[in-house]
Parts: sequence; structure tokens; C-alpha cells
Amino acid sequence: MKKYIILVIALLFSALCLNVFAQTKQYPFEVLKTGKGKQAIIFIPGFASSGDVWKETKTNFEKEYTCYTLTMAGFAGVKPQENASFKNWENEIANYIKDNKIQKPIVIGHSMGGGLALAIAADYPGLVSKIVVVDALPCLAALSDPTFKSKENNDCSAMVTQMTSMSDTQFSDMQKKMIPRLLADTSKAEMLVDWSVKSDRKTFAEMYCDFSNTDLREKIAAIKCPSLILLESYFINLKPAIEGQYKNLKTGKFQYANKGLHFIMYDDTEWYLGQLNNFIKS
Repeated sequence: MKKYIILVIALLFSALCLNVFAQTKQYPFEVLKTGKGKQAIIFIPGFASSGDVWKETKTNFEKEYTCYTLTMAGFAGVKPQENASFKNWENEIANYIKDNKIQKPIVIGHSMGGGLALAIAADYPGLVSKIVVVDALPCLAALSDPTFKSKENNDCSAMVTQMTSMSDTQFSDMQKKMIPRLLADTSKAEMLVDWSVKSDRKTFAEMYCDFSNTDLREKIAAIKCPSLILLESYFINLKPAIEGQYKNLKTGKFQYANKGLHFIMYDDTEWYLGQLNNFIKS
């Protein structure tokens, strides 16, 4: 009897430890869970963006789907974590899906978030059911340099020093000049600048440097799930180069927006939502 009681206490203690671990495990992102449905959608925002970039998108799906919206650590006011990297973020999103027993979610990513969606689908082919990539490429650097090859030990220290040494005003002014190249809808410009300004400068520099050195062109051959690639309108002029980057993605369907820039969800909303609805609900 005494041995039985000791065994029960040991099992209860183990369960308590597991529960505490589950509650305290720190992922490199914040998660907002909304909606209700058997099928889950995971939304990954782009570089320096808040998960709020998906606010209007989620409205279309929350009645039928459980939505998990991420904001990455160090971006848009979320507390930064040490050693931010594209690979670490990819692995930790995959771990979150597994730890929370989210069955075959659809993963939707914008910009760098689209790159993360591609990487997750390639490295964890049984984990997701579909991916949507909103205006992202397997290798951004190769668009301007077709001979580009990733550096094995990429040194980001110079960029970190440059970014962290800028004054708040200088950094804000830089972002204000950048946003018009990414967004046609001027009503959203101030919000995007605010997300960038609220981002941790070190994380901003490290992730920009790391993502600029990322090349997924070979890796995406491992993707097995249906994949929708939504691209901004200008990219139709670069179609051979764009689809050349994606040549190893055998499950990809490519669609080019009718108007607007990088933030397709704002600049060509009706077209964008139509594409998502057709792909996700089919």
C-alpha cells in the first residue's frame, strides 16, 4: 500500500511538472487565439509587423476556423529575446504546433512570414495541410543577384551597430521613407511606421541581416502540401525570375495581384480575400 501511495505521488508530481513546463515555456512570439473551428489557421506577419496586419483577414475566417495569430519577439512592441534567427523562429513555430497538438494547420505568412511558412512546410512536411505565401520569395537577395549564395557564418554585427546607433528620429525618418515603396494605401502608412519604430532595433537588424542571407530555393523541393503564392502586381514583370526561384516547388499555384504593392492585404483587398477563400475553403 505504501509503495502504491508513493507511486501515485510520483505520478502526480510528474504531471504537475509537465503542466508547469507547458505554461512557462517561452516561444519567440506572442500568440492571439481567436475563432472556433476544427481546422486551424496560423498567421505569421512579416518583418517588423504586428499580428494586427491580419486583423481584416481573420474576420473572414474566425466563424469557421480557429486562428492563431503570431507577433514575433522584438517586433511591434513585443519583448525581444536573445539570439533571434530565421531558423530558430521556424523551429519554434513548428514546436508550438506540436506542443499544442494543432492538427495539420493551414499556415499563412506575409513577407518574411511567408519565408517561414515555406521553411516549415519543407522541413516539417507532415505538420501542415496547406500554406499561403503572401509576397515572399525563396531567396530575396537572388532577385538582384542571381548568383547569390548564402554565407555560412554571416556576420551581422556591422548592421546591428548601424541600426542601434541611429537616433529614434533618424530611424523613424528612415521607415517613413521606406513605407511608400511597400504600401499604396496611405491610410495604413502611419500604423506600419509605428510597428517598425516600436520594434527592438537589435532584433530588427539581426533578422534583416539573417533573412537577407536566407536561401530556400533548394529546400522547397521537400514541400508536399498545396501551396498558394500571392505576389504583388509589379512582379508580373519579373515572372521568369520569380517563378524560376520557385521551380522546385511542385505544389505551387501562382497568382499576381491586379494593383498595389507589398502589403497586398491592404492594397488589393477584394482580390486577395477572394484568392484566400478559394484556396482555403476548397
